Formats: sequence, C-alpha cells, structure tokens
Amino acid sequence: MARQVSGLVARGVAKAYGATIALAGVDLEVRAGEVHALLGENGAGKSTLVKILAGAVKPDGGTLTLDGAPYAPRDPAAARAAGVRLVSQERALCPHMTVEENVLLGGEPTRLGVLKREEARGVAARALLAIDPSGAKKHRLRPDALVRDLGPGERQLVEIARAITEPRCRLLLLDEPTSSLGADDVEALFSVVARLREAGLAIVYISHHLDEIRRIADCFTVIRDGRTAGTGRVAEATPADIVTMMAGRSIEDLYPRSPRVPGDVVLGARDLAGAGLPVRASFELRRGEVLGIAGLVGSGRTELLRAIFGLERVRRGEVRVGAYVGPASPAARLAQGVGLLSEDRGGEGLALGLSIADNVTLSRLVGLGPLGFVAPSRMRAAAARFIEKLGIVCAGPDAPTSSLSGGNQQKVALARLLYHDVDVLLLDEPTRGVDVGARAAIYALIDRLACESNKAVLVVSSSAEELVGIADRIAVMHKGELGPARPVGELDVRAVMLEQAGAS
Repeated sequence: MARQVSGLVARGVAKAYGATIALAGVDLEVRAGEVHALLGENGAGKSTLVKILAGAVKPDGGTLTLDGAPYAPRDPAAARAAGVRLVSQERALCPHMTVEENVLLGGEPTRLGVLKREEARGVAARALLAIDPSGAKKHRLRPDALVRDLGPGERQLVEIARAITEPRCRLLLLDEPTSSLGADDVEALFSVVARLREAGLAIVYISHHLDEIRRIADCFTVIRDGRTAGTGRVAEATPADIVTMMAGRSIEDLYPRSPRVPGDVVLGARDLAGAGLPVRASFELRRGEVLGIAGLVGSGRTELLRAIFGLERVRRGEVRVGAYVGPASPAARLAQGVGLLSEDRGGEGLALGLSIADNVTLSRLVGLGPLGFVAPSRMRAAAARFIEKLGIVCAGPDAPTSSLSGGNQQKVALARLLYHDVDVLLLDEPTRGVDVGARAAIYALIDRLACESNKAVLVVSSSAEELVGIADRIAVMHKGELGPARPVGELDVRAVMLEQAGAS
C-alpha cells in the first residue's frame, strides 16, 4: 500500500510541445509545513511543472496527489478551489485599486451577487495580519492604500496575502519571489514564508539564488533537461553539490580564472561624491584586471557606476579616464572607451522590441553603410559575429530580443559594448536574473575579456560568492563609502558579507 503524504506528490509528470519535450518524467514531493526549493537552469522545465501544478497546463502523463487525494486541476480556478495558489514573477495586481480590493480580487465574499462588505474587510484584515503580525508595515500596508503607492516588497506581500485569503490554501507556489526586492524586503518576505511554514502550508520556492535556498528552504529538487536531477535536504547538500546537479558541471568550472597580468591604470576615482550616494569613493582600475565592488542594495554601488559614466551629477572629487579629467556624459564616456551595462536590462540596457541586430549596433551605426546610410545586411553580419562569439542562443540576428531568455538578453547587452570596442567595462549586476548555465558563460566571457583582450572590467554585484570567484581585487561599499580594494586571496565570502553589512 502506497504511503500517504500530507502535501503534494508528483510522480512521472511529463509534457511535450510538439517535438519539444519540456518534462520527461519529473518527481516532486512537498510536505505540509515545509519549504521545498525547486531549482534548475532556464529551460530546465521548472516553469512548465509549476504551470501544471497551478492548473494552467495539462500534463501528458504522470500523477498528482494533494493530501493523499488525486489532484488533476482542469484550469487555474480549479487549482485555486483545491487550495493551490501561485505567486508568479509577473505581478498580477491592479495598481489603481486599494490593497484590500487587490487582496480580495476574484474571491470577494458575496450574497446573492452583493458584496458582503464587513466580511470582506475581515478577510482582508486577517490576511494582512498574517503577513505582518508585528505591524511593522502597518503604515504602508493599509487596506485603503493604493497599490501604485507601494514599493516592490510591499506589492509582493500583497500578492501573498491574496493567495492565503483562500481558507483552504494548502500549497503555495512562489516563483522567483525576491527577483526585484532589496535586502530589507527580502528579510520581510523570509519572515512571512517562515510563518506560513509554521502554519502548516506546503510551499514550493523557485529561485536561482543558492544563498536564499540555504536560508529559507528545508528540501530541494533539481530539474535538468526535463528530468529530476537530484533531491534531498538542503542542510545535507553543499552549494557545489547543487550546482553540479543544476548545470552538470562542478562549481570550480563555474568560475574560470586564467592568469592575468594587470597593466596601466585606465580608470580611477578620487574622493568621488555623487548627487546621491556615494559620499566618498576612491579606486584605481588597471588594464587586464577585474575589480569587484561589493555592497548591499542601497549602499551606493549603482550610483557610483552611474556617476562614473556621466548619468549622475558629481558633487565632489574627480574621475580620471586615462589622462582625461573633466565633465562627463554617456556619449563622452563611450568616445573615451568606457561602456556601462545597466542593472536594469529591460529598462535601460536593451530595446526589447527591436531585433538582436538593432540592439548590438544601436550605439555605433557609423561604418554600417555608405554615405551615412545604414545597410541592414551589415548590421546583421555584425550581430552574427557576436552571436557566434558569445554563444547567444537565438533564431538569428533578426530575432526579437524579447524572445530570448534572460541570460541571452544579457549577452546581447554585452555584445553591444564589445561592438563599440570599449576598453573599460562597467558591469552592474551582470548575472542578475539569469540561470547557472548562463552565469557560467558570462563569467567565462569576463575572464577572456580581462586575460585575452586586456580589457579593464569593473563588476558590481550583490553576490559575494560571485565576486570572490571572478575578481582580482574586491572593494566593499557601505553606506556610500568605498573601502580599500584588496586582493581576492586575502578575502573569503564570509568576510565580504560581514564587511558589506558593516559588521567587520
């Protein structure tokens, strides 16, 4: 007799789209009162599995049970009725409606078609109390507050509050819940998840961040190429174990490091203070070197790069590019051989509605045609070179950039800088929102740029492990002040994390 599990059990789940196999027999077991991490690279099959659990996609094979009973939702409404709720990456809130209205949306208590207002207020109030029992966010998460006035973290909490208004909610699916959150909002989210676990919910937590998984999850399952690559308890697996399951490669292969010989100083700052943060920053960056800037969200890391690139006004101090010291603008910096990869890939880094060829050549159209005209064939040829060089997975140069995965979009943004032939690359969170496989490719590219192309690379990252893996030296920014850059051999991940938190 098969044992019954309180929670979700999936066995042999399969799904194909024509000749493309998305899932080839995946197993997943999530117990009540447990946070279960679902891991895998982009394209591994995580999204398909979650859509099946949420009733948005019908599987071709396999079985699902929920609290020991067969579970086969025909649509999302049936899944919700069974107590399964999904909080997806794409926010599903109505910004012009209140917090209370959003929390109740689609599940308003009615009698004969008329809203039962007092009961509605009670349901919303209980849901908000469940996610904020201490009242720490009471002044922001008021039932009558408009969602458009909330920050990303508060909106995420409203999404979760809406999910748990269903009194029979038994399984909560959280898809990359911290992707747009700062450090404080992440902590608030973790507190909510911990309370929901204590209340007995089964929670599936999807994330690319292993540090998050180690903090919040009890168990994990890794999917690779549509199959279950491994499962176990988080406390019994090392990051190296999990990375190997996810990517099919060891963690040593994730951070390639060729011999580098730093050359002359090509970029420097002295006592730099921007319009906002930083309040004081000094550093030197050499040709053939990767310099890492660590720091928490809000420490001034991004503002430092934007001030260097001329996107923010400099109040005090100076930036030196080669021998040049003076006013800066983005156009001037590009002309001086300095390029910026923005952390906001969709908003500032790329024109997602344009083709790959358009994006690669956008900032340098000179030489792509006679008499000032642009020849599309030359644009496509230029893009094709970088598609091959960077291993961009796409249908071709004319493919819309929006059709690419996050990792391949990031490669297109890097291709634009390389097409412009910059000598200094300012990379702000270059691997944000991309999977392990894409990160490995970006790390290898950064290594080649420094070692083989003799480029100077300045990398800002919120991942201490990432910086220790790829940088030659690391400087830590805390509350707008940049500390000294030290050789990576003198640091470890724990030391960087303590320093960026101001605890060193």
